[in-house]
Amino acid sequence: MTTLAKGKSLRMAFGETITELAETDKRLVVLDGDTGSSTYTSIFEAAHPDRFFQMGITEQNMLGMAAGMATLGLVPIVSTFSCFIVSRAHDSIRVLIAQPKANVKMMGGYAGLLAGMTGKTHLMFDDISIMRAMANMTVVAPVDEVETRSALKAIMEYDGPVYFRLNRPDTPIIFDADYEFELGKAVVVREGTDVTVFSTGTQTARAFEAAEALAADGIDVHLVHVPTVKPLDVETVVTAAKKTGLVVTTEEHTVIGGLGGAIAEALAVNAPTPMVIHGIQDVFGESGPDGPLLDKYGISSEKTAAAIKGAVADS
Repeated sequence: MTTLAKGKSLRMAFGETITELAETDKRLVVLDGDTGSSTYTSIFEAAHPDRFFQMGITEQNMLGMAAGMATLGLVPIVSTFSCFIVSRAHDSIRVLIAQPKANVKMMGGYAGLLAGMTGKTHLMFDDISIMRAMANMTVVAPVDEVETRSALKAIMEYDGPVYFRLNRPDTPIIFDADYEFELGKAVVVREGTDVTVFSTGTQTARAFEAAEALAADGIDVHLVHVPTVKPLDVETVVTAAKKTGLVVTTEEHTVIGGLGGAIAEALAVNAPTPMVIHGIQDVFGESGPDGPLLDKYGISSEKTAAAIKGAVADS
C-alpha cells in the first residue's frame, strides 16, 4: 500500500508562491482582510510591503478596491477566510468582479470543515456551490502544496476572476515535484476497474488513502482528482465514469451543489451512470479537533472507504 508523504499546508504554499511570483510579475498586488498571520500573506507583506494592502475587516470594500485595481492592469490577489470572502462580500464579487469579468484572484482561506477551532461561524463548506453558480467564475481547489504552487502560476496567466480554495491543515503530498497543473483539467491519480471515484481539494488525499485500503478488500478504485470544479473537465469525467459504470464523488463540502452536483449534471446529460454523492450532509458545522470532525461528518479516509465500499456492494 502506498503511503503518502507529509507536506506543507496549502496556505503556506500560497504565501510562499505569491511572494516568489511577485519577483517577476510586477502586476501582482495583495489585499488582505486582517488575516495575514493565518493565511500567510504575511510572507508577501514582509517581502513586498509596497504592494501589500491591509484592508482590515472590510471585505466588501476590499473586493471593490481589487476590482478597481484590475481596471488599471494590476492583478489583485484578495485573501481572507472563505466564509468572509464568499458570504460577506458576495454582492461585491457578483456585481463588481464576476459581471465585468475583472481579473481578480480570490483566495478562500480556511475553507471546508477544518478551520482550527475558530468557531462554527468561520466554517465554510458551501463555498464551491455558491461560487460555481456565478457566471464568469472559475473555481479551483488544489489537493497539496505541489498543485497549489503550480495552480497559482496558472491562474496568474489566466485573464478573469478566479475563486481559489485553500484549506488550513498540513496536507499529504499527492503529486511529484514535476507535476504541472492545467486549468480546466482533471487528473487520474489511481487506475482502477471496479468503481470510479471523483474528488477535489484536500479530500483527494483521503480518497487516495481510502482507495489503497480498499485494495486489501479486493475493491479496485479508479480515482480522479478534479482540481478545477468550474469549468469542469467533462470529457475526462465521462471517460472515467464509463470505465467502471459506477461513480462515487467525495468532497470536504456539502453534498448539495458542489463537486457531486457538477459531476451529476455532466453525467445526466452525457452518460447517465449510477452514482453516490459523498460529503458533508445538509448541516452546519461545529468547532473541534480535525480528526474527530472528519469522523463525525463522515469524510475521514475510513468513512470515505466505507462509503465507497457500500456503493460497490449496492451496485
